[in-house]
Amino acid sequence: MIPLKGEVFAGVLVRWQKQHGRQTLPWQHTGDAYKVWLSEVMLQQTQVTTVLAYYARFLQAYPTVADLAAAPEQEVMQLWAGLGYYTRARNLHACAKQVVARFGGQFPRTVAELESLPGIGQSTAGAIASLAYEVPAPILDGNVKRVFCRYYGVEGYPEQSSIKKNLWAIASDNVPAQQAGVYNQALMDLGATCCVPRNPACSACPLIPSCVALRKGMVGLLPTPKPKKPRPELYFLGLIVEDERGAVWLELQTAKGVWQGLWTTPVAACSSQPEWPELNACVQPWLDDYGLKVFKADIYTQLTQLANQPWLVHELTHRKMHFKVVHVKVPGVWAQCHAVTDKPVPKIVHKLLDQVKVLAQAPVSQQNTLDLG
Repeated sequence: MIPLKGEVFAGVLVRWQKQHGRQTLPWQHTGDAYKVWLSEVMLQQTQVTTVLAYYARFLQAYPTVADLAAAPEQEVMQLWAGLGYYTRARNLHACAKQVVARFGGQFPRTVAELESLPGIGQSTAGAIASLAYEVPAPILDGNVKRVFCRYYGVEGYPEQSSIKKNLWAIASDNVPAQQAGVYNQALMDLGATCCVPRNPACSACPLIPSCVALRKGMVGLLPTPKPKKPRPELYFLGLIVEDERGAVWLELQTAKGVWQGLWTTPVAACSSQPEWPELNACVQPWLDDYGLKVFKADIYTQLTQLANQPWLVHELTHRKMHFKVVHVKVPGVWAQCHAVTDKPVPKIVHKLLDQVKVLAQAPVSQQNTLDLG
């Protein structure tokens, strides 16, 4: 059976959505563009189960887009901390400000105007327009790409220009004139609940009679994976300065990068097998600039023992980072030291603090966990 297209394809999915799709997600059936937008941004690169708690906290803190626009950036970053991909949070805040300034606090209804806002690409714009306003706009997020690649047998990495263009053409041809929001929600739900990356539930899929990948035995091969490139491996020496309250020295990262707008403990780049001159060069600015000269002997002792400390491995999507840590306990209360709960910090800060505790008890084996930020 040839794959369905256009209104026929959309009709199958709309009927399936009404009977079997998700109906209880908090942003569904609201007709509220702010809530749809917030959920769509959070769902980029993140599972629904993780997003639910963050979504509820954001709505409680910022019931409207105007509330979010008026919030301090650091407050927004702190609420986002732990969700990863922090550029989303910066764009979220910038977008809210523009919605208020340019559109009077109301999200625009056209895809073109939505795309003009920070952090909103073509697919997110289509989702907001269709789910909030029933505009017949196509979407093409990760779940939808997977559904299309398998159902139509599209081979080739989906982010490759020619393949992506083909998938957008399919998306545009299939979006119905009526019930576009229900249809787009069906596509997302089908990809999230049936046509999942591994062990898809093909028997529950309404498209099973005409799925090209299923007929050809290619379900496990599509979408075509991204050609693998080795991730760069970076090495760092971290410094944990802890005052008598248990607060730690944190610095605001202002330069562009993965942790821009977040607070981290001091770190210095080094090689994979740093020798004494390199380690000394790493800590010298800390001694000079942080008022730590009185702790020089303790720090140098730790540096001589650093070779025995295992690397703490922290993996991000595009890089693999290795850390060793020096720990200094200082007397009194230091203004530069903060409780990690008081600032927006990435996960690596918590991991370095945990590493310090473990190292204080006994040697540990190498740790390796996958984190988003």
